[in-house]
Amino acid sequence: MKILLISATFFPRKFGGVTLFSYNLAKSLLRREHEVTVYTTDVADKNSRLSDVRGVKDIEGIKVRYFRNISNSLAYNNQYLPIGMISTMKKEINNFDVIHLNNFRSLLSIIVHHYSLKNRIPYVLEVNGGVQPIDQKQGLKKIFDKFFGYRILIDASRLIAGCETEINESKDMGVNQAKIILIPPLYDVGAFSRLPPPGQFRYKFDIKEKYIILFLGRMHKIKGIKFLVESFYELNRERDDVILVLAGPDQGYKSTLEGLINKLNLSRKVLFTGILHGEEKLSALVDAAMLVQTSIYERGPGSPFEAILCDTPIIVTENTGAGEIVNKIDAGYLVEYGDINRLKNLMSRILDDPTEANIKTQRAKQYIINNLSWQEGVKEYERVYREVINTNQPMQSDVK
Repeated sequence: MKILLISATFFPRKFGGVTLFSYNLAKSLLRREHEVTVYTTDVADKNSRLSDVRGVKDIEGIKVRYFRNISNSLAYNNQYLPIGMISTMKKEINNFDVIHLNNFRSLLSIIVHHYSLKNRIPYVLEVNGGVQPIDQKQGLKKIFDKFFGYRILIDASRLIAGCETEINESKDMGVNQAKIILIPPLYDVGAFSRLPPPGQFRYKFDIKEKYIILFLGRMHKIKGIKFLVESFYELNRERDDVILVLAGPDQGYKSTLEGLINKLNLSRKVLFTGILHGEEKLSALVDAAMLVQTSIYERGPGSPFEAILCDTPIIVTENTGAGEIVNKIDAGYLVEYGDINRLKNLMSRILDDPTEANIKTQRAKQYIINNLSWQEGVKEYERVYREVINTNQPMQSDVK
């Protein structure tokens, strides 16, 4: 099959969740001898772009076309405006059998939607946690949905959801249930087969405390880090052998967290590391006594399951995509967002007697290796692509 993958960011950008997903999907499809082309932008981060990559490049056998994004600041707020993509899509779309769209509310999705319908090339939309407009930008998202979003969802040949919650949200947005396919998050389990030795992360950041409690993700209000800091404060009042590590890029919320940390007199007990990649991220996961993910709203964070692949116990909030999977396979512990006493007690429980937590972690690790690896999971994507290509069913379906 000739597959076009649309992703706002791509390798060699430092990986974020969607970037890593797109890279793993493209790599896995290539191994299955498909012809994979990626349309992406040259955005690296808020202040920089990928150097010397514009145009078409061969990235590990993947044909990647980089478009100059009109503004890094806009991209930092998930607004991607790729210069030249419209004319390129117009000329090249008929070269592909199917399009995999990895962005919902963006100019990229509008472009794909228009030319896909015009040329009758089916597109598959990966939800990636972005169906319901539930965050501080929900007003703008509702405006987008009114003019573009509903049609982009409804006209997709298939919509791929990562959890049952995403399925229900998609149905609420008007998508015919027959079009929705559940494919849970997949992991490059081979990347976790050789872990770094313990102590590297601890040594680099000169951590003296016996136990590291790790958060891995964006510094953003929706990640619920305020709840984690307040719970850690209560834990720290009872013991002095713990440190909280907040690892990830700042998306405008770090100053709020710093104000709270100073107010609670925790400045020497909380460490901001910035974003971690590769070996450094693995080292943090290996050295952590646990990973705690306290999102207010989240559909598919990968870090809890990366922690499990590093033999590290996890605590996640209920009513999230991660919480749904953790509950299904008994992979760790669940906490209701805002229940400070419960989270404090769970952290103490893991520190004082990790036996149960380690059993959960090892059982979940084996489940991930057996059921959630890219090696096997990519076959489900192939099945979806073949189905929409072979049926070539009309788009513009009726709203359910």
